Amino acid sequence: MKAATIDGRSARSAKTRNAIADALLDLLAEGALRPTAREIADRAAVSVRSVYVHFEDLEDLFCVAAGRHLARIAPMLAPVAATGSVAERAQGLVSQRSRLYEETRAVGRATRLHAAFSPTLARILRDVHTLARNDLERVFATELAPLGAAHRVDTVAVLEIVTGPEAWETLREGHAFTTDRARQCVTDSIVRQLQAVCG
Repeated sequence: MKAATIDGRSARSAKTRNAIADALLDLLAEGALRPTAREIADRAAVSVRSVYVHFEDLEDLFCVAAGRHLARIAPMLAPVAATGSVAERAQGLVSQRSRLYEETRAVGRATRLHAAFSPTLARILRDVHTLARNDLERVFATELAPLGAAHRVDTVAVLEIVTGPEAWETLREGHAFTTDRARQCVTDSIVRQLQAVCG
């Protein structure tokens, strides 16, 4: 078999896999928390059989979809400035995270729902939490540096909760806050927390 033929088949296979993964992401973004294979296939314009041919199992599909999702949101993940006043840094961090949460709210909700049954998604969420925690420690390093180890851990944990997607969803949907009001609420909470621990 000619190399060109093999390369062509590989390219078509990759294209189909990506189309299926993108279809899953689009359905999740539209609020379908548990899209069926038929729904995914219809959105990707492939047969249901293709879904099972191109993915060994749900874990395999989640893994590819997660990679595609990260590629989509990568432009939104530029490092937040670690200079300026506490309020300025808090505002910058909250502005970035709120844009991310608004853009990925439905996908994030579905990911958290399925993570209990998916080792791949559970690992991805752990990695995301670690990155978010590291970013908090970087942005507010000046305020955290003087704290003792236990106090520092407690403070970062509180900041994680305040700036996390679950808190954002509670403010936006549970309390029906506007985006601006939710941003201000989270920013103020960060500033108050850091002012309290810094004396």
